[in-house]
Amino acid sequence: MIEKDVSNAGMARGVPPVWADGHALDVGAIRRQFPILKREVNGHPLVYLDSANTSQKPEPVIAALDDYYRRYNANIHRGVYQIAEEATAAYEAARQKVARFVNARSVREIVFTRNVTEAINLVRYSWGRANVHRGDRILLTEMEHHSNLVPWQLLAAETGAELDFLRIDSQGRLDLEGLDRKLEGVRLLAFAHQSNTLGTINPVPILVAAARRAGAHVLIDGAQAVPHMPVDVQAIGADFYGFTGHKMCGPTGIGVLWARRELLEAMPPFLAGGEMIKRVSLRNASWNELPWKFEAGTQAIAEAIGLGAAVDYLCGLGMAAVREHERALVDYALERMQDVSGITLYGPQDPDLHGGAISFSLANVHPHDLATLIDQEGIAVRAGHHCTQPLMETLGVPATTRASFYVYNRPDEVDQLVGAIGRAQKVFTG
Repeated sequence: MIEKDVSNAGMARGVPPVWADGHALDVGAIRRQFPILKREVNGHPLVYLDSANTSQKPEPVIAALDDYYRRYNANIHRGVYQIAEEATAAYEAARQKVARFVNARSVREIVFTRNVTEAINLVRYSWGRANVHRGDRILLTEMEHHSNLVPWQLLAAETGAELDFLRIDSQGRLDLEGLDRKLEGVRLLAFAHQSNTLGTINPVPILVAAARRAGAHVLIDGAQAVPHMPVDVQAIGADFYGFTGHKMCGPTGIGVLWARRELLEAMPPFLAGGEMIKRVSLRNASWNELPWKFEAGTQAIAEAIGLGAAVDYLCGLGMAAVREHERALVDYALERMQDVSGITLYGPQDPDLHGGAISFSLANVHPHDLATLIDQEGIAVRAGHHCTQPLMETLGVPATTRASFYVYNRPDEVDQLVGAIGRAQKVFTG
């Protein structure tokens, strides 16, 4: 829990320099590509500040979904007629786009899942049950989303492995003191690239290098990172990396597991059924090649195609520009929110270590009440534990309010948020 020092804000009041000097992203043009941003909520233009929960969708993604259903809706990998072959080609083209986007060595390292939760559970079931045993240790962090916590609780209960945790410091950063010692006997280190609650961007190179020295495997939850910054899975050097489509301008119902090919080859299937098999008899079956060994049944075809369109869209913007836009916006927001008395901010003060999500609390105002009042002005923020209940216990609060930013957000929306918070506060304080 921290309160940001205004003297350390790093910019003058007013428009942040990155916009004043001409930002690489044309936010006005970007906003015109998102139809939902044209609507009003409670008589006010929508200010959408909940992209850490799910992002909005641009016209090219919506058009890709519509085009599939209108022109070549068919199942994949089965039919030999034209529209089935077109659907298969579009689905596999999306995989190729995703592979290039995160710099995978091969498309065979890209497995489509429903979301990052399923990606992590795939690793828990297929790799964890074969490789984690009684006496082994699994090292997590106390900032993890439930999706990167509960699966390992289940695995530990099944195998007799022990769970341990990296703690956070007063600024919401991982406490890495004694990291090598903490990694002794660890079979798996699993952590979020970026916290969905604190916005903390974790020191991935340090963590992965330490795990390698200890002989541990590494899984990274990249749900909050891949949409917001350049990610190179080869440079990162982890074993497993998962992310989800709906937070990166893509549809819901589609996620990705990247994993080292040699690990995927050795892992048994996660789900069984059609398409994941090579041959089936009444009593036995053999498995398909990668990545289809892990893609049983009819897949989320339209959603994968939509994810491919989202990757094209983000590549067009440039992920370095996306990151710089958010960095400047968060820096501005962290400063402006100091205008509200009684506010407490959670997470790092340094915008270089802070992603696009800012959690905060307001003295004597419950987060749900605050979010409800803000919504009356058309501003969408999230309130609750953000699927990080253990982290809430560490922070000593039942919940927080969270504002999260993306490519379509502007500095004036930060100003509107700050004004709405102040007006909501007056409702409770008189």
